[in-house]
Amino acid sequence: MSGLLALLDDVAAIAKVAAASVDDISVAAIKAGSKTAGVVIDDAAVTPKYVHGFAPARELPIIWRIARGSVINKLVFLMPAALLMAAFAPWMVWPLLILGGCYLAFEGAEKIVHVLMPHDEHSGGPDGSHDVKDPARLEEKKIKGAIKTDFILSAEIMVILLSNLGDLPNFWMQAGALAIAAVLITAAVYGSVALIVKMDDIGLWLSQNANLGATRSFGRGIVRFMPWLLKALTVVGTAAMLWVGGSIIVHSLAEMGMDTPEHIIHDLAVSVAGENAALEWSVTAAVDFVLGFVIGLILIPIATKIIAPIWHSVRGKDAAAQ
Repeated sequence: MSGLLALLDDVAAIAKVAAASVDDISVAAIKAGSKTAGVVIDDAAVTPKYVHGFAPARELPIIWRIARGSVINKLVFLMPAALLMAAFAPWMVWPLLILGGCYLAFEGAEKIVHVLMPHDEHSGGPDGSHDVKDPARLEEKKIKGAIKTDFILSAEIMVILLSNLGDLPNFWMQAGALAIAAVLITAAVYGSVALIVKMDDIGLWLSQNANLGATRSFGRGIVRFMPWLLKALTVVGTAAMLWVGGSIIVHSLAEMGMDTPEHIIHDLAVSVAGENAALEWSVTAAVDFVLGFVIGLILIPIATKIIAPIWHSVRGKDAAAQ
């Protein structure tokens, strides 16, 4: 009997350790996930455009397929690569984060420049008029394009997550936290996108079918409000890209030993805000935003005049070979 009690006591102790480990993994996943807010906001702001122009019945299936592709991107391709990098080349995390921050800065700055100095879109691509007559083909191209874009954003998300999981003691806890955070972020992004995309349909249904006048008015209000919400999301997403891009670059440089920019920004924020923590954070975020915008402006000609032509040339050769 005493042996059985000792065994039960050992089992209970193991269960407590396991529960604590699961709790540690969950907490780490949530904390790390919060660091990706800027990229997540932009992902949620960008994705609704991929269902624009399709019949309402196709919107949720398209979002589901993009979400499934996003999970595959994160768990099948990016998570093993991130864990291998953490195990064998952890020094690569910060240079990759700088590259990701530069990408975010470039994307955000390009969006602002496009608004201030609009230009004609390039012909062809998934939105080309030659595909409009074939909705099935257009849908496939839209989904593939969305999943490719998601891969870039997901890579940035996974590296940010990994950089914030250094406190976990072993490989399996890191893998568990990374997987949980990746799934939660994907569910949050594409769940929000699905809700945003269908809100105008919900509002239209309420305005036409609700029994109460107040409910019908509420439905009409939703329909009128949604275009403004989508515009606001675009603005917030762009601002978040520049803020997060600048912040990632500054912090990553500091982790690599080049901490002068971070100290300058911190000293500036403290001198302006004093003891006000919220104001200090706001000043820091504003400086990171401006820094991200300046870096993005510098990168626009490099990306469009040098990198893009090389990339298109390589793709053209690959297509000719095939």
